[in-house]
Amino acid sequence: MLNLENLKKQAKQYLRWHREGYYPVAAEIRAHLPRFRHLDDRQVLAAGFKLSDAQDLIARQLGFEGWQALKAGAAAMTDPKKQAASQPVLSSISAQLFVTDIKASCEFFTGKLGFIVDFVYGDPPFYGQIVRDNAQLALGLVCEPVFVGDIRQREHLLSASITVNTSDEIKRLFLDFQAAGVPFHQALKKEPWGARNFIVLDPDGNLILFAGPGG
Repeated sequence: MLNLENLKKQAKQYLRWHREGYYPVAAEIRAHLPRFRHLDDRQVLAAGFKLSDAQDLIARQLGFEGWQALKAGAAAMTDPKKQAASQPVLSSISAQLFVTDIKASCEFFTGKLGFIVDFVYGDPPFYGQIVRDNAQLALGLVCEPVFVGDIRQREHLLSASITVNTSDEIKRLFLDFQAAGVPFHQALKKEPWGARNFIVLDPDGNLILFAGPGG
């Protein structure tokens, strides 16, 4: 159950951290508040940041659109009738890709696959997120091999699965990627269960499945 008093204290803590120039808070602000999304750490900490911003940050971390929506949600949770009627809904998922160069990975996904960079964190960067429509991919830097040899290719171990809604979209997506020179682990094909899919191979050997209806 949401405790508004504790959440208010957390918001004030974020406000203090911002005023003190505490760098780790910059990533949280950038990740959850759209107007800070394209600023680097120093710019985020130099920008105006009010208690209402900190409260919105807390609300967005918890999946609400803003502080007012969070307050309404907290009120509903204290109402036994509303609490019994509501069920949690998982609204998004972000797959984690392990990469050896955040910058190079961002260039591949933006230049070849049509994603945009949501944010990167660190100097040099060691974490980031890229998005396209409702698909989110987190990028985590690793300095040692995560998998042994070519086991991912041999065993077809997927790092992420992304879907589209129609057979025309999956065909168009494949043709767009093909024209962009994207390397494929598997070309477009129709599976026995009816889906049509293909698998992209990123620069670090991650296998990313794109799937849609067979049509």
